[in-house]
Parts: sequence; structure tokens; C-alpha cells
Amino acid sequence: MEAIFRVDGNDVVTSPFAAGPWHPSMQHGSPPAALVVWAAERIRPPVPMRIARVTVDLMRPVPVAPLRIESQVLREGRKIQLCAVRLLANGVVVVAATVLKIKMQSQELPPDAIIPPADLPSPDQSRVEAVDFSSSPFVTGMSLRAARGRFGSPGPGAIWYRVDRPIVEGAVLSQAMRAMAAADFCNGTSPVLDFREWTFLNADLTVNFSREPAGDWILVDAETWIGPDSAGLAMARLADASGYFGRAVQSLVIEKR
Repeated sequence: MEAIFRVDGNDVVTSPFAAGPWHPSMQHGSPPAALVVWAAERIRPPVPMRIARVTVDLMRPVPVAPLRIESQVLREGRKIQLCAVRLLANGVVVVAATVLKIKMQSQELPPDAIIPPADLPSPDQSRVEAVDFSSSPFVTGMSLRAARGRFGSPGPGAIWYRVDRPIVEGAVLSQAMRAMAAADFCNGTSPVLDFREWTFLNADLTVNFSREPAGDWILVDAETWIGPDSAGLAMARLADASGYFGRAVQSLVIEKR
């Protein structure tokens, strides 16, 4: 199948396109992060709401294998809905996530409350990054444009990401799913260690949204901090063509190859 996942009820078939760069049997972090959002968006809130935060804990390596989705509402009120989504492989929880939705209501804001636009080249003005640089099958379904730096090059970077391959077969790719798929590239956008000598997998991913993003392209404007005791932090401001809309944070596990 062309899509990453085929969902039948709570059962999920995973295609080989889900694999990441760490091992061919292990998923890239983006597909399960996007799948979590897809599952949460299937839970209808009592009033119109949008996603304000997604926290994804990668409990174990997510296999390129059949999965099962479990979801529930943890808290539901007039202003928020908090959902829990779990992905299981062979009955074992591999992803545990929470998704916070907030009631949508129009507000007339003062001019100084407006978030400024991203002062970086647009996707059309940015350098094309060929996706064959990566051993990850998932990356072959992405388009990348480097606004600052290069993917995998040391130091802070800013790269536009576009998901080109369907995530869930037969389902529209929502804006929050696009943002989650892009946000998981924080560590690759701004590495401070040589990928040939080190691994820096993320153990989690948290994305906060000030508004819903728009358009196909998501900018990940990222930097990474590495501590002396095998832990690190990759952080990014997220933007679309209109400007910044969110922030992403990953906790990194640092190991020598």
C-alpha cells in the first residue's frame, strides 16, 4: 500500500514506509506521532475544539508491524478535552500519548499580541534537500527545503518539511498531523553530534500549538543542547507561511555507536 498505515477499527497494518534511520524494523518517530493525532481527532468533543498540545512518550521502539489503537477521554469539560491514546504491539504498549483540545472561540486581540512572521526564506526560496541522503524509508515520502543550514549538519537549523505520502489510508492528512510529522525531525534538523559516530534518538515529543497551522509546508526552526550524562534536548519553533504557531521539544538519549 502507498499509505503508511491502514486502519480497520482499532487494528493497524503498518507498511515498510514507516521505517526510520535507526533500524529497518523500527519506525521513524513521525508516523506514530501523526497516528496518535489521527486517533485523537476521531474523538468528538462536546463543542468545537482544536488541538493545543500533543505529548508522545515512546515507551519502546515502535516496530514496523501490526499495531492496535486504544483511546479514551480522560477529562471533558466546557473548555477542554484531554484524550489518552496508546499504541500497542503484540499487547505491549509502545506509545503512550495525551492530546489536549481547547474550545475554539473568536477573540478580538490587541495588535501587540500578534505573533510576528518567521523571518526566514519561504519553501520556494529555500535550498532543496534531496531525500536520498537518508536510509529511512519514511523520509522518501517527505519533501525538504533548507531555509538555514542543512539537514544533519552540525548546529542550529531551519528546514521546511512537507509530508507527501498518505499517513492513514483513505484519510485526509490534518494540519496537526502534518505538524507532528515535521516536529519529530527536531534532532535531525539541529544535530550537534556526528550521526556516523553517535545516536541521539528521542524518547518523547511534545508539541504545543498557539493556533492551527495552515498549508502543506511546516518549518522546524531548531536547536539542540547536549548534556554530559547521555541526555539531550532538541527544541524548535514551528511555523507555516503566515508565521510561528507552535513549539516542539524532544528528550534525547545520547549513545556512542
